[in-house]
Amino acid sequence: MNLEQSSKIYSSNNSIVYNCLYHIIWCTKYRRKVINKEIEKALKTLIIEKQDEYGYKTIEIETMPDHVHILISHNPQASIVQTVGKIKGYTSHVLRNSFPKLKSRIPSLWTRSKFISTCGVVTLEVIKKYIEEQKNR
Repeated sequence: MNLEQSSKIYSSNNSIVYNCLYHIIWCTKYRRKVINKEIEKALKTLIIEKQDEYGYKTIEIETMPDHVHILISHNPQASIVQTVGKIKGYTSHVLRNSFPKLKSRIPSLWTRSKFISTCGVVTLEVIKKYIEEQKNR
């Protein structure tokens, strides 16, 4: 899902202009393969839906049956860990209510852990390509 064409994404508020990109990964509880096409579509919609409220901009999203990759631009004045926690909490709550089978398969949708990496070591194109290619694995 390509949501942004530009490789240079600058955001600003009253005091700063920034380009802080984060590659984030989290897994389903017990790495259960519960993310099907229907859940994937709903999950992507939910992540995009909250970007203004939670203060991030979605660049790329890709899911596998047991984990999620997102690439976001995030305000450096806010905590990325708290934002990811909000995204995981919100998506888990809504998806488990929308898809009751998720409640019967696992006690919670996501693990408590997460991977968060800034995008300074490799180029944005490399990360986008990596995320896009996850479907073909």
